[in-house]
Amino acid sequence: MKIRITTSFLILCLSATNLIAQQTWSLDDCVNYALEHNLFLKDFKYATESGEETFKQSKRSLLPNISGNTSYTINQGRTVDPNDNSIVNSDFFSNDYNLQASIDIFQGFQKMNIIKASKLAYKAIQEETLQEKYLLSFRVMRAYYDIKFFEGLLAISLEQEALSITNLDLVNKQIDLGLKAGADKYEAESLLLRDELNVTQTRNRLAAAKLRLIQEMNLEGTSEISIREGLVEKFRETDPDDIKTDQIYEEAMGFLPIIKAQELRALQAQKEISVARASLYPSLRLFGGYGTGYYETITDSLGVTIPFRNQFRDNAAGFAGISLSIPILNSWSFRSRIKQQKIAFDRAQNNLDLQEQELFQTIQQLVQEYNSLVVEYDQSFQNMEAQNLAFTIAQKRYDKGMISALDLFTAKNLFAIAQNDNLQVRLRAEVNKSTLDFYRGLPVFNFN
Repeated sequence: MKIRITTSFLILCLSATNLIAQQTWSLDDCVNYALEHNLFLKDFKYATESGEETFKQSKRSLLPNISGNTSYTINQGRTVDPNDNSIVNSDFFSNDYNLQASIDIFQGFQKMNIIKASKLAYKAIQEETLQEKYLLSFRVMRAYYDIKFFEGLLAISLEQEALSITNLDLVNKQIDLGLKAGADKYEAESLLLRDELNVTQTRNRLAAAKLRLIQEMNLEGTSEISIREGLVEKFRETDPDDIKTDQIYEEAMGFLPIIKAQELRALQAQKEISVARASLYPSLRLFGGYGTGYYETITDSLGVTIPFRNQFRDNAAGFAGISLSIPILNSWSFRSRIKQQKIAFDRAQNNLDLQEQELFQTIQQLVQEYNSLVVEYDQSFQNMEAQNLAFTIAQKRYDKGMISALDLFTAKNLFAIAQNDNLQVRLRAEVNKSTLDFYRGLPVFNFN
């Protein structure tokens, strides 16, 4: 029975692995799966939950502190009677009950500023979590397009290999007819072997690209992934009026999570200065309590211990008061803490300036790259068409014996390089355009 269960479990695991491997993944599928299973992103989730609890607890700190305690004591030998503080030399026990409460009335608005600071920290963590989601999504997108690139490159390599096979067959037939010498066969075989090596190398690069995507997604149980087929046939250019650095920068500043997070961190640091300053102000606290007890040494005129009920009522006592604490000297630690918080605020503000500078430079580079890629794409497309025509002519001339196999290989290789360049520029342009669309606030990834 145990063997059957184990076998069934293994079959189910293998079936699940096959289903994952056979599934065709779109970019949105890959992104959503990565967002759900990425372990580093889960750490941000825990940090967010911790920040939320810290914020809630800061609000609870406004509530009064209430505590109760009781004690049961057995005394032996010479000791102090807890009833009247007299010295007795006998064994007895006592029982105390106390309830105490206190509430802070004024602490230089320290608790209110702590609440505001913790709220800002909680919101900052939320924005940082969203930023990490975007970063992960872009990593997945790049890995996804890498697969697209190497799949396209593999198709080009296989096409070149097929042409070499056809040419080798043609050379063999021409040799049989006495139209070509045996040396031509060796040249054709050499070209075919070169193309076969190129196919093998491209397959290896494709496998490495798939592995990178699998690792970014944290996709377990498989080393193979199949993405949707098809490449963008022609790069879709964006209106030049929409691709301006200053305009995109202003749009990105309005929503980008890393900018919002750093702004919140700067505001949090500013509130922390107010929290530190509160230690210089007097603090006012209201307190009170109620207590009673039972003592075996309390007796009546006949020497009989008074019952618990009577003592509980008669020994009851309450107190209430207000305390004022004024800081005078604390080794200058309070003022040192204020200075440290001011430095922390300056650093947070500087980090915000750095983030804004990096954002502007990133968008500036993307815009420049976009403008370059538009020109490169048109030129690479024209070059690919020209090399295709040149190779077609070279193939016909080779079939007629007008050029050598080396000349045909040169033409074929130039055509393959042109196809590769066009494919690479096309996919780089798509990634660049998607990135700029993101900074423009357009929907790029379908997740909440």
